Amino acid sequence: MPGVVDGPPPPAAPPGFNSRHNVLAAAGANGIGFAGFTLVMPFLPLYIRELGVSDVGDIALWTGLTLGATPAVTAISAPLWGRVGDRYGSKVLVLRSLGAFVVTKAAMGLVTAPWQLFALRALLGVFAGYGALTVSMAAESVPRDRMAQAIGTVQVAQRLGPAVGPVVGGALAPLVGLRGTFFVAAACYLTSVLLILAFYKEPRTRQARAASRGLVEVVRELAATPGFWIVFVTILGLQLVDRSFGPILPLYVERLVPAGQVAFVSGVLFSVAAVFAALGHRVAAGLMARASARTLITSAALVTAAGLLLLVLVPSIAAFAVALACAGVAIGVGMTAAFTTGGALLPADAHATGFGLMMTASLIGLAASPIIAGLISGPELAVVFEADIALLVLLAITVRMSMTARRGEPGPPVH
Repeated sequence: MPGVVDGPPPPAAPPGFNSRHNVLAAAGANGIGFAGFTLVMPFLPLYIRELGVSDVGDIALWTGLTLGATPAVTAISAPLWGRVGDRYGSKVLVLRSLGAFVVTKAAMGLVTAPWQLFALRALLGVFAGYGALTVSMAAESVPRDRMAQAIGTVQVAQRLGPAVGPVVGGALAPLVGLRGTFFVAAACYLTSVLLILAFYKEPRTRQARAASRGLVEVVRELAATPGFWIVFVTILGLQLVDRSFGPILPLYVERLVPAGQVAFVSGVLFSVAAVFAALGHRVAAGLMARASARTLITSAALVTAAGLLLLVLVPSIAAFAVALACAGVAIGVGMTAAFTTGGALLPADAHATGFGLMMTASLIGLAASPIIAGLISGPELAVVFEADIALLVLLAITVRMSMTARRGEPGPPVH
């Protein structure tokens, strides 16, 4: 079957190899890195104002450009770095990526104009991609029947890091200043570097390192692999919904609570979404032992749609919290199921490349969703939730019709 590699078992793990240490190191580096990222990014508009931009519209423009620069470039570069990782090992590439974050975050604390901040973020996109690589590192460190658990562990860290980062950043900013928080962020990434150096050991000398296939050839094979395209579409669709809340959440909240409570209530709701998403990633492995990925992803889309429908019909803070909790846990389960299914389809010489392509789908959603939400919202903010519901129902139908369980995919066969 295309995409599912049979044949001799992989070479034995090297002496001293510990799969649990590998997974925890990948998850820890990922979580600390994401915490370092969100340590400063929520306060970016204030920093741009410090750099001399006074017009609100100009501040919003520079903020949007700066935030979008890294994921836009990374969406292109992730598969390229993944291909290099398949040949030479992911560890060295993760260290390269995290090291680039150390340097650029420190440099961001020294800029004197907003264009310099944008340029550093764009440059960072060339070297970014540690998120996809750490997922790949965790997945290839364990047997296939434990892949969902390993991927879920890294994704839990990806969710909890951004939940912790803004809180720590908010406490640090008055103490060390906005510029100082960038140096603290650089220290977070340095910690991640040391964690990978100390505890991650390449699991094996892979067949990939002797392979000479180029990226285009690998992408063509994956595109022709039954099931891979629907995994790509699933990740993109879920990410589009997941990231659509951010641009309008404070605006929606201010219609429901007094002005003095908007920031606090919005922060609580963001935390609710992050915590429940982490819960979804955490329980996904257990659910995949009982149900197929097709069933889990379809259910995740419909549960999220139901939560958002409640919000549309009963606009209130309580309904918003319930909707974000439902969306968080469901999208967490759906994302882990999708990445695990995609991982089971990858040929031996394209493991990191395949995860890079899946991360490209995630990054496209990350970059495009806030823009789309802003364009379609207008004065009627609920239209964003209505669009999300339509997208989720369409995704559920597409997955139900197109995805089937197959040998190598976790979960029981689909009947």
